[in-house]
Amino acid sequence: MAQRYIFVGGLHRSGTSILARLIAAHPQVRGITGAPVPEQEGVYLQGAIPHTAQSGRPLHFATDPAQHLIEAGPHDRLETRDRLASDWDRWFAPGGDWRVEKSPVNLTRMRLYQQLFPASQFIVILRHPQAMARALEKWGHSNTEAAVDHWIAAHRIVEADLDFLHSVMVLRYEDLVARPDRVRSAIFSFLQLGAGDADQSEAIRGQNQKYDPPPPLRPDQAQALARWGYGDGFRTTPIAPQVRHALRGAREKTIQALETD
Repeated sequence: MAQRYIFVGGLHRSGTSILARLIAAHPQVRGITGAPVPEQEGVYLQGAIPHTAQSGRPLHFATDPAQHLIEAGPHDRLETRDRLASDWDRWFAPGGDWRVEKSPVNLTRMRLYQQLFPASQFIVILRHPQAMARALEKWGHSNTEAAVDHWIAAHRIVEADLDFLHSVMVLRYEDLVARPDRVRSAIFSFLQLGAGDADQSEAIRGQNQKYDPPPPLRPDQAQALARWGYGDGFRTTPIAPQVRHALRGAREKTIQALETD
């Protein structure tokens, strides 16, 4: 039986790497290893969809119409699917039921990837945009207000795309670091895997509070972020689990795991 893909996507500095490592720690999941590319991101290891440093720029790619890849576009072709699978194959160890591929640009490619790999599933990870902006400062991005505006615009696109996906869950970085065992259990329920032998050795620590307080949100920003349970000063409030799954049983188990204290 061919392995299925779980695609992880999110804006830069949102926790995609931590999340992908957590998923790949399961014995029935394989992750990309040993690749000479940043953060083992599969987007750099394929030649099916042109990708340059400009294609995946932080604070740009997620609102770039050219990077929003969907059904019936120029890449929705059997040749694209075969080239992706072939290029990625060498970087995954044999065996397992799932392959996890993590690249930030997956955030705007989910609809295309579902078309190319119909049995694939998706996990979107969010991080408070004020904290994400602070984390991006070391890369030279220092305009927090603009970063928050980009975050809001990007996730409006993502939210619209969710309606086209069969199996997708949305996680928040803050929930992952606060309750890693609960989120880990939910992910493996989502993939219909037992959590028994998963490696749980990696410490997951939150980083938001190490940053200096951000400038206050504008009222329109605060209103938009409240939909995701985010408020001023890195504040979070609980939100209902956001899970879609083609199988009701898997969806219900995933939601139950997220709701369990």
